[in-house]
Amino acid sequence: MNADESVVNASVKLQSAPSWYLVQCKARQDGRAEEHLARQGYVCVRPKCVQQLLVKGRLHKRVGSLFPGYLFVQLNDGCGWGPLRSTRGVSRIVSFGEKPAPVSDDLVWRLQERAKGLEIPLFRAGEAVRVVSGELAEMDAIFKEMDGAKRVILLISLLNREQRVSVPLATVFRH
Repeated sequence: MNADESVVNASVKLQSAPSWYLVQCKARQDGRAEEHLARQGYVCVRPKCVQQLLVKGRLHKRVGSLFPGYLFVQLNDGCGWGPLRSTRGVSRIVSFGEKPAPVSDDLVWRLQERAKGLEIPLFRAGEAVRVVSGELAEMDAIFKEMDGAKRVILLISLLNREQRVSVPLATVFRH
């Protein structure tokens, strides 16, 4: 094999190497889309993290998508997009113009690694919240920190000063 043939063979290998693409899923159906795509033999990556949420006044944790409504799919450049678009839970392939936009391998794997062990809290320190019931109902506040499992500490502006108060977690919502 001469040098010209090896260059042609190398370029053919590069062109046929699979690329990652971003798929937008239908509302709350990224898990369903991932499952159905995997059944069809597609390689999918959906970075997941632990999320805190409030259910019936109690703090719970669940594993959810780091980017709700999106997942990455690996495809060969020459394969058709039809089966992918008609998959349950898939809305569209993220594109610029008419051409789907490839995503680098490095970015996909870095996101996947970064999501491992990541926990997203219900509220972050400094976040604006609103008290919706109790003595301080309808007051805006700043979330400071958790106070055990069922209470939060807030900063509320009273009498032209920020006052630190502890209220039940179930009475506080994002503003």
